[in-house]
Amino acid sequence: MDHAGLLRKGASPLLVALSMLVVYVVWGSTYLFIRFAVEGYPPLFFPGVRFVAAGLLMGGVLLLRGHPRPSRRQLRNALLVGMLLLNGGNGFVVMAERSVGSALSATMLGTVPLWTGLFAYFFGHRPAPAQWLGMVVGFAGVVVLKMSGDFAASPAGAVMLLLAAASWALGTVLGSRLDLPKGVMSGAVQMVLAGILFLAGSAAAGEHWTLAAPLRAQLALLYLLLFGSVLAFTAYIYLTQHVSPTMATSYAYVNPIIAALLGVYLGGERFGANDVLAMILVLAGVALILGFRRPRPAPA
Repeated sequence: MDHAGLLRKGASPLLVALSMLVVYVVWGSTYLFIRFAVEGYPPLFFPGVRFVAAGLLMGGVLLLRGHPRPSRRQLRNALLVGMLLLNGGNGFVVMAERSVGSALSATMLGTVPLWTGLFAYFFGHRPAPAQWLGMVVGFAGVVVLKMSGDFAASPAGAVMLLLAAASWALGTVLGSRLDLPKGVMSGAVQMVLAGILFLAGSAAAGEHWTLAAPLRAQLALLYLLLFGSVLAFTAYIYLTQHVSPTMATSYAYVNPIIAALLGVYLGGERFGANDVLAMILVLAGVALILGFRRPRPAPA
């Protein structure tokens, strides 16, 4: 594998590998925990609490360790990227999971690398043929997985999940191009700003604010805060700053597998031949995506 074509200058191969593992596994599990949380909390209130708390925790630690404060320009850019990644990308998922299962949500979000490749192309990067092939093969696996089991969804839920994928992909592409706070501080600022917007929307919608909920919802919120936000989002921010956008979003092909496995072991869902075929296609797509060289600038 040509690491020079995958990693940006200053990237640590070990940290990249660990970050990808965290994003692959943890974010694959968050779909189920979002479903648990939305059963006990209002759909705008709980992500607001999650992101404000996680962002303040991360940002506070960084400031205590002497991390420089973001500039006004960086704050403005972080607001834009945070709105796309969290308010759009995560918010639509939360809303969709009121009527759509966690496995289907993860499956639909498997279109993120496709959207990322398209947006990256419009910003002047032409993916290599192997990268396009990987996206197509991986998406084929997503389609096969979507067709297996009980994946029926409402039209509105499906539209929200597609909007979530497109919003997340655009945020990823812009996040790799704009001047953002350095390192993990970028994720902390994005979460705080997006969380405030979630809470403002919750107040405008008249949602009831309370942390009292069934135990499963409380544990789900805690898991999403610590693992889904502090740990996994930190890893994802590192990836967006040190690898290509399409490589950073290749997790979307693995997340449906993790979600399906959790559905089997925690939700009592059955696992059939279509699911095995989907896994093969998904992993083949990821292998192709990670094996391509850095996208070339499109001709003027």
